[in-house]
Amino acid sequence: MTNNGLDINHTYLGIELGSTRIKGTLIDEQHKPIFTSEFAWENKYEEGLWTYNLNELWSGIQCIFKSISNQVLEKHGKALTRVGSICFSAMMHGYLPFDKDGSQLTAFRTWRNTNTEEASKELSSLFKFNIPHRWSIAHLYQAILNEEEHINQIDYITTLAGYVHWKLTGSKVLGVGDASGVFPINSKNGDYDASMIKNFDELIAQNSLDWNLSDVLPEIKYAGEEAGILSEEGARLLDPTGILEAGIPLAPPEGDAGTGMVATNSIEKLSGNVSAGTSIFSMTVLDRDLKKYYKEIDIVATPAGDPVAMVHCNNFTSDINDWFKMFTEMFGLFGLTIEQSDLYENLFKKAMEADENTGDITVCSYYAGEPITRFQEGRPVMVRKPDSELNLANFMLSHIYSSLATLRIGMDILIESEDIKINQMNGHGGFFKTEIVSQQIMADVLNVPVSVLETSGEGGAWGAAILAAYAERGEKEQDLDEYLSTEVFASSDSNLRNPLKKGRDRFNRYLERYYSVLHVERKAIEKL
Repeated sequence: MTNNGLDINHTYLGIELGSTRIKGTLIDEQHKPIFTSEFAWENKYEEGLWTYNLNELWSGIQCIFKSISNQVLEKHGKALTRVGSICFSAMMHGYLPFDKDGSQLTAFRTWRNTNTEEASKELSSLFKFNIPHRWSIAHLYQAILNEEEHINQIDYITTLAGYVHWKLTGSKVLGVGDASGVFPINSKNGDYDASMIKNFDELIAQNSLDWNLSDVLPEIKYAGEEAGILSEEGARLLDPTGILEAGIPLAPPEGDAGTGMVATNSIEKLSGNVSAGTSIFSMTVLDRDLKKYYKEIDIVATPAGDPVAMVHCNNFTSDINDWFKMFTEMFGLFGLTIEQSDLYENLFKKAMEADENTGDITVCSYYAGEPITRFQEGRPVMVRKPDSELNLANFMLSHIYSSLATLRIGMDILIESEDIKINQMNGHGGFFKTEIVSQQIMADVLNVPVSVLETSGEGGAWGAAILAAYAERGEKEQDLDEYLSTEVFASSDSNLRNPLKKGRDRFNRYLERYYSVLHVERKAIEKL
């Protein structure tokens, strides 16, 4: 069916549930975004845990589809009754358990929670493999350690993307990238590590539960594999108006890390990307196993199943965002209305005027816990001496440096301890909207060339839509990395910035102070 030039059978819909917004992107056969929509939502801190309301999730998804469908109707004169394929993506990890009737057993526990210290430590030691606080298996085992009432009722656990996919298709599956944040993957056979599953089952045997781990985990799917069909019930969940047809194929649901890799063409070995938004993480595709496991580095997978070293930091823009809200309020006192995009752009540019010591201002911008530096809670603090040079440029750059410092600590392990040679990092996310400035700062901080593609602003929803297009091919004609290079990014331009000695040295001086201010952070958590 063609809508006045638009063949809706060859359009592909990607929807990603990010930490502050849900975004949808509809692309055409050339992988170009033709319609987009956004829905703002926010996590809440309830009963000591970070969570999202899943009713709001469905409201957001429905708003996204309605908006895109209306845009198609307005421009092409006919409703969006179907698309070629759909892919859902969401922030990785976390904990969503269900009983045999499909009832949700606990509130969604997000990646941001760090209450799983005991489970993370014990499982990492048992598996000889880093199990981060935010992984689903850490949350599950912590619930067992806490003897929570729901643990014996568990029939299925999944991630946020897996949950949406399940409700729309009835298929309890996960893309391998998202699944690698649920439980460790054996990269040689592409499935959950059987020996670790055996170890876990033996560990919890004394609890006399009615399930084994393999019984409750989602089935793993790879990019390009069949993962489910939109059911009648699912079509009504996505589009309550009844216009959308059932029977549309869905690609394997993926995590935001995987769709970020797709959106930045960072699937090949020794390529990497940095995703910078509410949280920040880097992904480096490995060409070999690491010599040992590190608490600072997660081993996950690309949507094609290749092993990836992930450095994930819980905190990035939250503290800066609060300062900017205050600046906006201040301007309002004088009757001035400042666009947020202009505020960010101008203040980020101003940061480049900071002096060589950023005024001896040091910040720890931890809103939440930060496992890499061993914090279970956060208290944003700024420390300066009486003779510190507090001006706008130094203030801004010290806050930006603080938001990047923990990422650098993790990346140093890969580059220095493991001697991983990273050719370049590809940047995407809200941080890189301030062109050149943010890119140059990132290159200086990581001491690695940083590229930003002209399409980097499209983000994970676009990456999900690309995976939807790739899945439509059924039996794969090309490996994912070849598909991206030849079909999606063949004509894309990028802007590469190399690290500069001045910026590199300035950050290294800042990092020395940053380590010292972490002691202040610990006292703030203890006393406040």
